[in-house]
Amino acid sequence: MIELLAVLSVAAAVGMRIALPLLVIGLLQSDNLWNEIPLLSRIHPSVLVGILTTFSLFELFASKKLLGQRILQVVQLLFSPGVGAIMGIAVAQFVNAPVEIIWIAGIVSGLLAFVLQLVQVGWFFRLRGLPLWVVFCQDVLCVALVIFAFDAPQQGGLIALLLLWIAIRSSQQWRRLYGRSDRSRRYRQVL
Repeated sequence: MIELLAVLSVAAAVGMRIALPLLVIGLLQSDNLWNEIPLLSRIHPSVLVGILTTFSLFELFASKKLLGQRILQVVQLLFSPGVGAIMGIAVAQFVNAPVEIIWIAGIVSGLLAFVLQLVQVGWFFRLRGLPLWVVFCQDVLCVALVIFAFDAPQQGGLIALLLLWIAIRSSQQWRRLYGRSDRSRRYRQVL
């Protein structure tokens, strides 16, 4: 159960940012960097540090402007399921989960990262851009969730479940809001 909470924690982090959680994991595991992470272990560590640092800085600075948020959301929406699955598998291997749990953890992690990214895109278009305070909270929460995945998986998993609950509530609220506007349009068309 602890393994699943650690996986949920890291998946929620990937649901907010992509390169930043990978960079934090590499820095936390300074002795073997990304040797345990699937696909990333094949890339030379110095090249990977350069790529992840560059993209992390781009994520951090571009997310503060409206155009940067739009570009990031397209990139993050495309890559969040794959990176979420990779991170889920890596964390499950790190906490010595059974083999059958590792693949389930990868699938669940990828799906959670994708769902959180979809909700973020929904809020972006609903609010016509995310407020700056929300972006700063995402940055801090992303790093905290990665650290929690290794040091306090129960707390990180609970935060991830809370974020999933907020995502579900948001989608229900949007459905109610847009459902009412559709009914009122149909009613006006009948009259």
